[in-house]
This record gives sequence, C-alpha cells and structure tokens, in this order.
Amino acid sequence: MNRSFSGLAAVLLFAVPSLTAGQAPPAPTPMTQPVPGPGRPALVALKAARVFDGRSDRVTENGVVLIEGTKIRDVGAGIAIPPSAWVLDLGDATLLAGFIDSHTHVTDEASDSWLGDFYEGLRRPVAEQAIFAAGWARRTLESGFTTIRDLGSRDGIDVGLRNAVNRGLVPGPRMLVAREAIGSTGGHCDRGGFPPGTFGDEPGPSKGIVSGANEARAAVRLNIKYGADVIKTCASGGVLSLNDDVSSPQLTDEELVALVDEAHRRGRKAAAHSHGDAAAKAAVKAGIDSIEHGSFLTDETLALMKAKGTYLVPTLMAGEWTGGKADKFPPLIAEKARAALAARSDMFKRALKSGVRIAFGTDAGVSPHGLSAQEFGLMVGFGMPPAAALRSAGPAAADLLGLGNLIGTLEKGKEADIVAVPGDVLKDIHATERVFFVMKGGRIVRYSAR
Repeated sequence: MNRSFSGLAAVLLFAVPSLTAGQAPPAPTPMTQPVPGPGRPALVALKAARVFDGRSDRVTENGVVLIEGTKIRDVGAGIAIPPSAWVLDLGDATLLAGFIDSHTHVTDEASDSWLGDFYEGLRRPVAEQAIFAAGWARRTLESGFTTIRDLGSRDGIDVGLRNAVNRGLVPGPRMLVAREAIGSTGGHCDRGGFPPGTFGDEPGPSKGIVSGANEARAAVRLNIKYGADVIKTCASGGVLSLNDDVSSPQLTDEELVALVDEAHRRGRKAAAHSHGDAAAKAAVKAGIDSIEHGSFLTDETLALMKAKGTYLVPTLMAGEWTGGKADKFPPLIAEKARAALAARSDMFKRALKSGVRIAFGTDAGVSPHGLSAQEFGLMVGFGMPPAAALRSAGPAAADLLGLGNLIGTLEKGKEADIVAVPGDVLKDIHATERVFFVMKGGRIVRYSAR
C-alpha cells in the first residue's frame, strides 16, 4: 500500500523563509540529505492532474513522475506505482521540469535607487556580498529555477557560491558561472565614466579587460583557470554603463574570433552581450554560441543566427526593469534604457517569425531575484506559444548550456528537477509565477501545501 508523503515532505523542506526584494538574506542553513538517504524512501511518486514533459505541445492528463534517488525512473499516465513508494498527490496542478534561466547575475541585485546601489556597492565587503548572493540563490531556487547560467560576477563570488551549492552548504540552483565578463578597455564590461584612477590601476585580462586578440585569449584562459564554466563577452555597448553607446561594437573581429576559439578549445561555450546589430553579427560570424539581449537585431542577423544555430537569449524582463523604470537612472542610462525597450519588442516578434533558436533568460539581478517566471508572460504576450515559451526554459536552455542529457525535460534517466504550478499552465502561463513545489535532484526544496 502506498504511503502518504506529506510528513516526509515536511521533513525534507528547508525551514527558511523566502526573501522579498531589498531584504537582507538570513544566514545560510545546512541542506537536508537528498532522497534516498538514511531512513528515506528509495522511490517517490509525484502525481498531478497534468504533466508537461517538455517534449511536445501538450500535457499528459493524470500523470505520474516516479523518482528513484536523484533520477527520474519513469513518467507518464497509467504508470504502476510500486507499493514501497512514497506518494505525493499535488492535485489540480501541472508538473514540469525545473526551469532554467540562461542569463542571471545572482551575485548582485538592483534596487529602485541607482545611486544607492552604487554607494552600497563601494562600501560592501566581498564576504558580505557573498552572503547576499546566497540568499538570492535560495530565492531563485524556491521560485522554480533549478539551473542557472550566471553571466558575469566579480571577486570570484559566483565560483564560491556554485561550489557551496554543489557541496550542500547553501541551497541554490545548479550553476554554470562565467566569472569576469570579457570586454574592451572603456567598454560595457569596464568601469568607465569616472576620472582616471578612481578604481585603482587600469584593469587587464585578469579582470576581463582586453586590448588585442592575445589578451582576449589570455582572459579566457584566466577565467577558466579560476573556475569559469562558460565565457561571457561584451560585444556591444550596454544600457547600464556610463560611457558607451548601447549599440556600438566594442571588440574587433580578431578579438572575437580569438575569444570564441579559445573558449571552444577549452570545452566552454561563449555568450555575447550584444544589444547592437553590427556587434551581434560579428560575434555570430566568430562562432559565438548565444547572443544575449539582441535589442537592435536586424532580420539579416537573425537569419544568420538561424543558419549557424546561434541561440537568442532575449532577456525581456531586463527591458521592463530598465526602460520601464528609466527615471531612476542618470540621464545617459535612462536614454539608452528607453531606446532598448522600444526596440526589443519588435525584435522579439521578428525573431519568432525567423525561426531562430530561443533560450529563456532574464538578466535577473537587473530585476529582483525570484521574479524570473514573469519572463514567460512577456514571451507569450509578444506572440510565443505557451508550450514554446516553457520549452525555451527547458530543452532549449538545457541544450544551450550543454546539459541536454541531464535536465530540461521530464524524461526517464534525467535529473529529478521538478516543479509544480497550479492549474493548467498551457491555459494560464502566469501560473509559472505561482510555483508551490520544487524538487532539485530528488530533494524537495519547497512544498507549500494547498
């Protein structure tokens, strides 16, 4: 006879509150052991009215996901549940694979005060910033994002956080990290707009700032030496930098080719921040794996991306939290934010028509952590079918991250990264913003019984 899972679920949950935007994170708490473990069941059966496995446009009615240890043993309707399994029936809900965010900055978070953030950033010690980051990682996980690709951090905080999560010291999503984003002197990845010497000596490749192809290779090698899983570059100007045009190219073709070549030689994928079309086109020709943002992409560049299999990570939420809140920024940033917001909606609609591959990404950190599922609503609002939006945070993002054999779908043999949302998610995409159950690697990290 199957046993009720409610008591076990309560034992396995992290006894920590969720954070609201602007709150200081509480001290990290030790993670519980994954299922199975001493005194824990070998088999877990999750039941729900619907299962969206990420491999089709439909849900399976009255579905079951059977978990053994950290892996999915079986999934579908009419599955025989072994008598030894613990059963948790989630009722009128949809089970999905844990969401994947391909573009985050989990070691930072903007508030409604640009000047306040700048001031606090100067005063805050690295150790304190790392503690904040641990809280933001937990908030991200509890909102249903079981894997993230973190594209740019400083002081090795992202590497340390990833390692702490992997060792079970703090709760958080599976992380691929980039360390220092690589860009040109005076570009978006540099700290410009201030008098010489404000931040000490001019940075070089060890901080991701390069001049020439050889330094671009050196920066890639240094990032990998110190723990990077992925390489991030700033191919064009950005919204939040003080001294550049948002769409201008910032690396030479030779620098881009060297950077991508070195990353691929070392078994790493490379992502290019690029609002501007010319910079994006150059990065795509150099073999970049993804274009981040892409606000001003032309149809020609989108066609080139489709032909070469380059992913677009549109980060629609970033536009909402910059262009949509432009008055909080200095005038130069506000002007760029409004321009990028005005362009990105049309770009995304044209990207859908072009057939370019799209992976889910939010630029979280620009927006508060824990709200990333709002990206689904934006994507659907601009014309993306709900199932396609969900797959962008499932198999598409998993493929971009190089983890398609492990995560992204509810499939036999894959990691038991599973979320549940109320009702039918294909009829209400905003249900993704109301995640009430999260499992990562066979361990329940959130269950709000309804």
